[in-house]
Amino acid sequence: MSVQETEKLILNIGPQHPSMHGLLRALAYLEGETVTHLEFKLGYLHRGIEKLAENRTYAQFVPYTDRLDYLAAPHNNWAYVQTVEKLMGIEVPERAEYLRVIFGELSRIVSHQVMIASQALDMAGYTAWMYIFRDRERILDLYEMTAGSRLTVNAMRIGGMSAEPPAEFWSALKSFLDDTPEMIEEYYNIFLGNEIAQARMKSVGILPKELAEDYLVTGPVLRASGVNYDVRKAEPYSIYDRFDFGVPVRTGCDCYDRTIIRLDEIIESVKIIRQAIRNIPEGPIMAKVPKVIKPPVGEVYHRVENPKGELGFYIGSDGSTKPSRVRIRTGAFINLQIIPVLSIGQKIQDVFMTLATLDAVLGEVDK
Repeated sequence: MSVQETEKLILNIGPQHPSMHGLLRALAYLEGETVTHLEFKLGYLHRGIEKLAENRTYAQFVPYTDRLDYLAAPHNNWAYVQTVEKLMGIEVPERAEYLRVIFGELSRIVSHQVMIASQALDMAGYTAWMYIFRDRERILDLYEMTAGSRLTVNAMRIGGMSAEPPAEFWSALKSFLDDTPEMIEEYYNIFLGNEIAQARMKSVGILPKELAEDYLVTGPVLRASGVNYDVRKAEPYSIYDRFDFGVPVRTGCDCYDRTIIRLDEIIESVKIIRQAIRNIPEGPIMAKVPKVIKPPVGEVYHRVENPKGELGFYIGSDGSTKPSRVRIRTGAFINLQIIPVLSIGQKIQDVFMTLATLDAVLGEVDK
């Protein structure tokens, strides 16, 4: 072996490794510290959720959706119940629609908080992680007031909401929204504005616009590569067409822009929630839904803008109380396919940075 050559090494990463986001395993082929090839080994969290759906009634499956993207459970509830409602032609009460938007945007904020905190932790930024998780607890408190749980929040039902938020919910929510600008400034000052953090993330993991589109990447990852695409604007669902909000887009295409765009989206989510609080009407929170749900024979596909990307449910109905086929299109699974491409030529330390900015949740990836 000459002095210039280095020994080729295969490094096993995960599935239980402090820098892996969930039960993800990868084999990294290295020359020195440079990655020449990366293989994903998925399935360590596989639970067969699609087949579970086909063996449960439509209502019984709602809590299982919490376990997909378990950092944004209300959004999974929302996507699934809307798909069933679309299949059955159910009209959801106005108040329930506004409550769904509030809980959906809270789940977007809390998911992005975890992403930013995890990115900091991957760079040994434990202090930044603690600040962000401190603020996240306030949203989990809001969840608990209404749904009784803090992580796998089962807040929605086919036809509406599971419960009316208590009186103290609204004051706590407004207090959180009022404090958000200060929180965001703190996140920037303690982490994203730090010159060491910027050096670790800027010009690392470049995902060009064309490559992102070719791999069908969606969500904040796509928008950080300069593509202005958001399902809430492209194909508005629920009552999103009533809200005034922007779609943050950044053009750096790197780890830094994929991280800071989550801060941009938190700001827009706060705008949406404030409008929802201002305009929410009085009235029922549940439509009149049959006790035994039997959708007509047919099939339907519905998609939403999940915090990780586009989340879609396909349901096939044979007219019975259980779906004949369920297929789930998750944003995290699709987005993750770009990592082996981006990793080639990177230092092994930068692979972890790139992986973290995709914000993959293995509940969605493995299903």
